[in-house]
Amino acid sequence: MPHDDAPARKLFASFAGYRPRWIATDVAAGLAIAAVGLPSAIAYPAIAGLPPEVGLYASIAPLVAYAVFGPSRQLIVGPDAATITVLAAALGAMPALAAADRVPAAATLALVVGGYYFAARLLGLGVLSTFLSRPILLGFFAGISLSILVGQLKRVTGVEIEADGLIPPVVELIRKAGQIHWPSLALALAMFGAQQATQAFRLPVPGPVVVVALSVALSALLDLRGHGIAVVGDIPSSLPALSFPRAASAGVDQILLGAAAIFLVSFAAGVVTARSFGERGGYPVDADREMIGFGAANVAAGLFLAFPVTASDSRTAVNASAGGRSQLAGAVAAAALLFVIVYLQPALAILPIPALGAILIAAALSLIDVAALRDIWRISRVEFAFALIALFAPISLGVLSGVLVAIGATFAYLLHKMMYPRDALLGRVPGREGFYKLHRRADARGVPGMTIVLIQGDLLFFNADHEHARLLAVADAALPDARWLLIDASAVTQVDSTAAAMLHEARAELAGRGVALGLAELHANVHSLLDRAGVIAAIGRDMIFEDLDDALRAFETKNNEGRTP
Repeated sequence: MPHDDAPARKLFASFAGYRPRWIATDVAAGLAIAAVGLPSAIAYPAIAGLPPEVGLYASIAPLVAYAVFGPSRQLIVGPDAATITVLAAALGAMPALAAADRVPAAATLALVVGGYYFAARLLGLGVLSTFLSRPILLGFFAGISLSILVGQLKRVTGVEIEADGLIPPVVELIRKAGQIHWPSLALALAMFGAQQATQAFRLPVPGPVVVVALSVALSALLDLRGHGIAVVGDIPSSLPALSFPRAASAGVDQILLGAAAIFLVSFAAGVVTARSFGERGGYPVDADREMIGFGAANVAAGLFLAFPVTASDSRTAVNASAGGRSQLAGAVAAAALLFVIVYLQPALAILPIPALGAILIAAALSLIDVAALRDIWRISRVEFAFALIALFAPISLGVLSGVLVAIGATFAYLLHKMMYPRDALLGRVPGREGFYKLHRRADARGVPGMTIVLIQGDLLFFNADHEHARLLAVADAALPDARWLLIDASAVTQVDSTAAAMLHEARAELAGRGVALGLAELHANVHSLLDRAGVIAAIGRDMIFEDLDDALRAFETKNNEGRTP
């Protein structure tokens, strides 16, 4: 049963044991977080068709909320490329959504996502963070990154792209090559190059910060807007008032389903980030407690007309490298970004759109972990196939459908693992105690007259037929004098009614061949179910054994009795 604990209810958890000497490093870390977060805060909303100021709101209120309710000292929440791509799909799935309702709809989704976090925490569903396996996540994020890349064609070329998918927009761009605004494309390429050079030369200033500063300076000096290059334009110079968003043209079912997809992807991505930095920092991560922090951050985002957020790997990395010791760093970053909105709005207004496209392209490329995909290919071809399914689903079917396919692929992956449990024949090694797998020990020998098979998995409805066939095949392959077939059930932790019926049938078929079926090392819950299903009575309680040694002694005793004249 899920249980509540005092630490999960504690506010300002990251400030426990705070030392005054940490203030200087936390303030410095907060300013660094704001500097790195500003470019993505302005750029990411474009993915979902939202105005840039919404990204700033999503980088301020959620930080404060997480500082109060979040458990982690280091983790920084904010806009995330994968999460906002799913948000874009959720908004796109609302055909009746009016343009004026896009921001309220995004804020409503954030509130509902926050509600899902709180509900999941009450139910103790932190395990959902591992629901999407690593190969599925890697493939899904790679597919999302390709969607983001294609989505930047309009921003970096100035060409109106109407097609959807991966290939059609590229084909449309080639067909409209004569409409390309070359100054915009040149600026985007230059800013992308500057960002990559910053990374290649390991400059102390992050690449997105360089791009924003450089492009704003060029815009002011060269009047880029006058040369036909699109700019951000005016943005509000204050936070919106605290309010409950209302999107009149958004359907309730669309909001609930869209928020569910966002919740699943954002939680999986957020906990992956949290655990990654937890391993580096040497501290544990409790997914259930993180739900409270993520839930509070999303509710704050919704109340301030922002969009769903999760843990930001880039901002958390900056916080860690700058020596941030608590969520004071996040609060300082929020204050710094608020200062930017109030006092530096004119500079943001002339920020070129192609520069934001370059930032998004770099962010999208960072989502493709080629090395990890190569490792999966080397380790397991089956898991790599599931990664490819999750990769192509968002591209070919859309992001929301891609989430469903990723979930379906996860189920298929689990079923594939569980449908065909391994089994092994056991025997004895002369002069040694215990039982050994015959295929692993050349000196192991089967027990004459007795076949022992170890089933290495649960017996459930979807593998019952397979196991039935395997038991009969084992019996057919046994020596002619085999009179017992003993199942070592030590690795069987679950059995259902379908499997119980299968054991009934197998017992009867084996009995017709003169072979008695026995069970050893049953778990208590398995024994109880088989007893209720009548399997224990049908097999005979004298054929149910505590362990293999007991079974062997009983078999030898019966053999000896049979030989007594």
